[in-house]
Amino acid sequence: MDIKGSVALVTGANRGIGRAFARALVEHGAAKVYAGARDPSTVTDQDLTPLRLDVTDPRDVAAAAAAADDVTVVINNAGTGGSRTKLMEGSFDGARRAMEVNFFGTWAVSRAFAPVLARNGGGALVNMLSVASWVGEPLFPGYAASKAAQWSLTDSLRQALGDQGTLVIGVHAGFVDTELSAWTDAPKISAAEVAERTMQALADGRPEVLADEETRRVKAALSEPLTA
Repeated sequence: MDIKGSVALVTGANRGIGRAFARALVEHGAAKVYAGARDPSTVTDQDLTPLRLDVTDPRDVAAAAAAADDVTVVINNAGTGGSRTKLMEGSFDGARRAMEVNFFGTWAVSRAFAPVLARNGGGALVNMLSVASWVGEPLFPGYAASKAAQWSLTDSLRQALGDQGTLVIGVHAGFVDTELSAWTDAPKISAAEVAERTMQALADGRPEVLADEETRRVKAALSEPLTA
């Protein structure tokens, strides 16, 4: 699809990958970019239109769909790590929060905006996923499980929204250089690189972005047999 002249919404757009998505849309010629955030005052980029949006609050989601009824691109980026939940000990609260934001939040926004995209010609729905969609992670099992669920949801949305002409894109990446990954010194891709590769997928009509080499390696290995 043509990004130039489009109207976009990015959830969690006040920092990290969300901010990079919003800037990339502006730089590729989007006519308007709504920057969804729980606190709109944290959106300081003058090129963006702040929009109150807590993806776990049904009232916020409904209000956002009513206010941003001109969108042709929706990017579900809002997410949380849920790293407080350990595999064999401690509370499940972090994992529940990860599922609420990453999975149910994406589902809620997608459900609310699918009719808007249909009325505006189909457009595109982009979900920010992870290499953890495919790989269990003992250090952050709640996050990995939420991303696996979000990947399944993305495929369901792809099948359901095809008839209305909506392109559904899943964006997978390993560690991205944001606050969420500050705890590790593992190799990281920049948020700007993730955003630019997503813009290319939008322009080319491609349903999947494998943003870095680790992600491409893991995706290629999915058909291999399990080992001990």
